Amino acid sequence: MIGTTEALIIGGIVVLLFGAKKLPELAKSMGQSKAAFNEGLKEGPSLEEDEDKDDTD
Repeated sequence: MIGTTEALIIGGIVVLLFGAKKLPELAKSMGQSKAAFNEGLKEGPSLEEDEDKDDTD
């Protein structure tokens, strides 16, 4: 697992790369992406069934 020191170093690097003003926006977009990914996982098998139905028409 990651320790406290490593987490602080990674956090510092992220702040340097993106800047403190961009972090809330970055966190929001990551949360939206995760939610969309999870929703896609729930709907995954039904998409394949829909494709099969289109082929029979």
